[in-house]
This record gives sequence, structure tokens and C-alpha cells, in this order.
Amino acid sequence: MEGCNSVHNPVVLGFKLFKDESGVKVDETYFRQIVGSLMYLTTTRLDLMFIASLISRYMGKPTKFHLQATKRALRYLSGTTNFGIFESLIVYADSDYAGDLEDRKSILGYVFMLGSGAVAWSVTLSTTEAEFVAAAFCASQEIWMRRILEKLSQSQNSCTTIFCDNSSTIKLSKNPVLHGRSKHIDVQFHFLRDLSREGTVKLVYCCTQEQLANIMTKLLSLNYASFWTRLIQQFHSSFTVRAPTLMG
Repeated sequence: MEGCNSVHNPVVLGFKLFKDESGVKVDETYFRQIVGSLMYLTTTRLDLMFIASLISRYMGKPTKFHLQATKRALRYLSGTTNFGIFESLIVYADSDYAGDLEDRKSILGYVFMLGSGAVAWSVTLSTTEAEFVAAAFCASQEIWMRRILEKLSQSQNSCTTIFCDNSSTIKLSKNPVLHGRSKHIDVQFHFLRDLSREGTVKLVYCCTQEQLANIMTKLLSLNYASFWTRLIQQFHSSFTVRAPTLMG
């Protein structure tokens, strides 16, 4: 089927399949392999369900008539290779600035969301500008995550959004000038600006109440802790994670 002409629908409106007892028989194994492949694709291609279930009725004694209907489905696939389930990677990064009263270290946390569930998360300590370092650390993990998704045929064609509840951090990621507040930040963290300029990542403001990474960095009330846990872990099928309302 390589180089075949594609079609816009897997089956023509009004088309009917029947046993075709007098038709020319075709290789049953070959026919079943095609039908099996189509059935496998229905896990991510809802539009193939009807034709796959229709032609699967004739795997016993398939004829050229049935094979033609099956090949039309393959021609349809040839023209719709960009169809499927594609999940966007979004990230939440947060910190509690100098939360440790003894050594003034900050807890940094991030949560990677793919589709409707958390796929990666981490907590670490830092003594530098907490929010900026949290975003930079998160961005480095984001590069690794994008490469993993590319290997899994889930390439992220657009920039990855990192949600942050600190507007100064967002400005710092876009401002190439070192000033008093940021000059002590290690140079290794300033690659965040490069990623932002290249369009690989985009820092977007979200309010503290919508910051999923809060559960990684702060003590929360029972209500808040329960809410974030259910949201991130998807305990209930009715929960769907959506990006918070963009602000700023």
C-alpha cells in the first residue's frame, strides 16, 4: 500500500458488505493480519471502530470484495497519519522561599502533567534565589522529558508551559541583564533564559491557589491537601486536570 492514493473516509456512505460466496477467495492469514492491525489501532483511533468491526465479520472466508474494503481503510490511514491522541506536557514549579528557619534553605518542587495525570515530580533544597532556581531546575528536567516523549512518538511540537506563581521570576527569565537581585544566582541556572528565548519553554503566571506544586513545598490545610492529592493522582475518573486561567 506504499504510495497509494489516500481517501477522506474509511468507508463510502451507503456501502454494504456481504458474504460474497461466489467471489474470488484471498489469503485468510493476510486478511486477518490487516484486520488485526486495524483493530489494534482502534485503541487510539475512534474513527476506525466501525470499519474494523465491519470487516472483522468476514475473516472466515474473505474474498477480493472484502479485501478491497479493507484496503480502503488502509488508504484512509495513509492520509490521516497525523490523527491520534496527542498529550501536551505542562509543568508546575514552586518553592517556599527560605522556609527552613535554621539554615534559610528553600524547598523547590515541580510536577510534570501529561494529559490528565502527573508523570514526574521532585523536591530538592536550594540556597539561591528560590523561585528562579526552581523554574530553571524544572526546565532542565523538561528537556529530558521532551526527549523521552519524542522516543515514544509523542513529540512536543510547541513550547512547554511552566506555571509559576511568582511574576518576578517570569520577568527574570526574559530579562538578559544581571542586576542586584539576581547577580548572585549561579550562571548554570541562566540557561532558562536561553530556553525561553528559543521558544522551548514559556513561563506563565498562575495564582497560588492554582499552583499544583504547592503540595511539594508547603504545609497545606486538610482541604487543600486533599484537593491537590485527588487532582494530581486522579483518584476519581470525574477529575480532569486543566491548565489554570492565564494571568499577567
